[in-house]
Amino acid sequence: MNNATGIQRSDFAAIAEWVKPGKRVLDLGCGDGTLLNYLKQQRSIIGYGIEIDDARILACVRNGVNVIQGDLERGLSDFADNSFDYVILSQTLQAMKNSERIIKEMLRVGLEGIVTFPNFGYWKNRVQFARGHMPVSDNLPYQWFDTPNVHLCTIADFERFCRERGIRIVERKVLTNGATVSVWPNFLGSLAVYHFGS
Repeated sequence: MNNATGIQRSDFAAIAEWVKPGKRVLDLGCGDGTLLNYLKQQRSIIGYGIEIDDARILACVRNGVNVIQGDLERGLSDFADNSFDYVILSQTLQAMKNSERIIKEMLRVGLEGIVTFPNFGYWKNRVQFARGHMPVSDNLPYQWFDTPNVHLCTIADFERFCRERGIRIVERKVLTNGATVSVWPNFLGSLAVYHFGS
């Protein structure tokens, strides 16, 4: 689900703000490695990606990104505890069958986690749903019958999930069309970016 086109997404800058220079980063579902390359340029990180798709793995190799082929649904058992400073799951959470397991694994393998996801509570999504249709937007670009998304959530849902599991939210940034949303984020924000820890 991560960027496969080489185009910088609006959440990249938010992620880079939270990643300290020179740190070890694992990008789950890294696509073609665009985010890792961006973080190398902006923060001089030591980065590795995990990707399942053969074509995207080849793109990572061509882009000079260290990549491991793997299925995130099987967990991160190949990695020891605290192997990375940050584990990132960028616009992939909603496509995971077991969201809770992957968040736990992120916090086991990394000291901190960063996750981004489309906010299902965004007002344009609510309008489409009120009209009787599943939402289709820039952040949710699929029709109901071909979507890889299996667990859509709102900002309020994710924060409750964290609160109930004792996951500490370090920082949150909510975006719409690349601009930060600070008023009514669960209603006016289309993309959520969270930095969290144990």
